[in-house]
Amino acid sequence: MNIGDVAKHAGLPAKTIRYYEDIGLIEPNRSANGYRDFSDNDLHKLRFLGHARSLGFSIEDCRGLLALYEDKDRASADVKHIAEEHLAKIDAKIAELQAMRHTLAHLVKACAGDDRPDCPILADLATARSDTS
Repeated sequence: MNIGDVAKHAGLPAKTIRYYEDIGLIEPNRSANGYRDFSDNDLHKLRFLGHARSLGFSIEDCRGLLALYEDKDRASADVKHIAEEHLAKIDAKIAELQAMRHTLAHLVKACAGDDRPDCPILADLATARSDTS
């Protein structure tokens, strides 16, 4: 299968597939003329990677998950550990976004939105914040 066909079947851009090859996530065969020749196994890996990336897993997490998937002696605890770490990152991001939303909603509510120049949104944005953590 050529890169165009595998891209269509995997639902990934050819550029992404080339990148995955460059970083060693997949290793398609090469034909005599140097063109990539993707196998059904390569297609399966690309679909796996596409799904993992759609769940927000990092490239390194994907590398680990793919290695575990291919290791028939794997411990499911190792897979769960990667997923739990990722879930914790998602939860932290959600909390951060909720805090941002709360702050912005408060500022929007405080702004009269009329012809006057006073604007609590701009005043807040202009206030320097010090990060002491």
